[in-house]
Amino acid sequence: METVLIQINDKKAYKLLEDLEDLQVIKVLKKSNYDGQSLSERFGGKLSSEVAEDMQEYINRSRKEWENRDILLIQM
Repeated sequence: METVLIQINDKKAYKLLEDLEDLQVIKVLKKSNYDGQSLSERFGGKLSSEVAEDMQEYINRSRKEWENRDILLIQM
């Protein structure tokens, strides 16, 4: 068996899930784990400013390397 995470976009989907659960096709493990917070609210401030700055420098350096890469195009 496999556990998957799904996002419900319509209230009618809950009824379908309940029906599938009644048929013992699936088991609903958790009705909702969304607490209304955005990702930035949930994870903001979790890294120290030093680590965040190091990561940002790495990202910027990686982007520059990507933009400055030499691509050899071979035509056949």
